[in-house]
Amino acid sequence: MFKKGMRVLLAAAAVTPLLFSSAWAEGLMTIIVNDPSNPYWFTEGEVAKATAEKLGYTANVAAHKGDTNTESNLIDTAITNKSVAIILDPANADGSVGAVKKAVAAGIPVLLVNAEINQEGLAKAQLVSNNAQGAALGAQQWVEAIGESGKYVELFGNPADNNAATRSNGYETILTQYPDLEKVGREVADWDRTKGHAKMQSLLQANPDIIGVISGNDEMALGAIAALKEAGKLDQVKVGGFDGSPDAVAAIKAGELQYTVLQPVAVFSEEAVKQADNVIKTGATGAASEKQLFDCLLITKDNVDKYTAPFVLSE
Repeated sequence: MFKKGMRVLLAAAAVTPLLFSSAWAEGLMTIIVNDPSNPYWFTEGEVAKATAEKLGYTANVAAHKGDTNTESNLIDTAITNKSVAIILDPANADGSVGAVKKAVAAGIPVLLVNAEINQEGLAKAQLVSNNAQGAALGAQQWVEAIGESGKYVELFGNPADNNAATRSNGYETILTQYPDLEKVGREVADWDRTKGHAKMQSLLQANPDIIGVISGNDEMALGAIAALKEAGKLDQVKVGGFDGSPDAVAAIKAGELQYTVLQPVAVFSEEAVKQADNVIKTGATGAASEKQLFDCLLITKDNVDKYTAPFVLSE
């Protein structure tokens, strides 16, 4: 009994200091991401949470999965829980404005990551990948992979996310410089691998002679690769991605994906939390502007071995 009692006392002693740690003193930081089943958004949430805890906050991660009603409810919960800051990957460029307004009205600073809202002056900061720059990088590499003539198709992301149009427009700016490249189809696949697979099947059925697929993100690209494999056409059709996910890197190593454009999500998720900490302590982010762009990096078979952690490419 003595030994058992000692174990209980020791366990209690190990736990008790947590109640008085700086983590509790600094307050709760709420992190709201899109869908953590996607490794990109999972990394976004985990990096933000780890950074907040390192700075002495408690932190929780929730997901709206692209639904603005869920997002609104999560903001209500963050307000009820007296969050000291909210890190939000908005569900919808227009539809998320109201949720941000609610938090701001409650006196809680909101910092946006990965996606923007179509109103400035509400969020303390909007930290996103430089999608136009990344799309140009990807399109140039894609042309290098497939050549300057032939038919191709595009997989488009979620139309409610401004990033989808920015990437598509970036592709268009480069690819229209090659008059012998003909886009014969475009399908919306909502950033989703399963939808990418289904939409690729449809595109392939309608356009059996395509030589390339340019995708708005890695998940859709990986779905396309699966469909092309099933059709026995992966050796004839080259695919390009965007995100820099671990699965995309594995596909590059396997020779199935030509490239991916790495979004520095691990960098700007950490930076958003640091800026939130600045706002809490000084009233300002310390950044020069609300909207902040982080340049993307190209990953190909030539530098894929420098990929050292999820969404991290070492110099």
